Amino acid sequence: MNSPLIFQFISEPSDVNYGGKVHGGSVMKWIDQAGYACASTWSSRYCVTVYVGGIRFYQPIKIGQIVKVEAHVIYTGSTSMHIAIDVFARDLKSPAFEKKTHCIIVFVAMDDDNKPALVPKWIPVTEEEKLQEEYAKRLMGHRKQIEEEMKPFL
Repeated sequence: MNSPLIFQFISEPSDVNYGGKVHGGSVMKWIDQAGYACASTWSSRYCVTVYVGGIRFYQPIKIGQIVKVEAHVIYTGSTSMHIAIDVFARDLKSPAFEKKTHCIIVFVAMDDDNKPALVPKWIPVTEEEKLQEEYAKRLMGHRKQIEEEMKPFL
């Protein structure tokens, strides 16, 4: 079963940037933590981040808002897991969360010798899950193009 892993907490003054909103680096840390928790739960292994792609910040998060970070598997290879992560926030008095950030992170499960380890296959069932898997596959193709473009600069 692929239930989303969900973190909820209040954004704190220590998360503030110079503009008075939550720092993008704080959001990225939350994304990585939720993604790792999701990937390691799915694989029952230690995992490493191999790709973070297209982090899209839609709106800023204000200090003191309730933050919700949702992570779920959208595709698995033999040793890799593509995790979709959405960050939402709401004011304390508002019942409705608004999406603030979205990204995909690819993790690889590791064995005890620090070699890639096989992961359980994720099989999409619902129509939305099938669309998410197709999204992950399209992004894989885009990443290959980007890697080719970057080669001269690596």
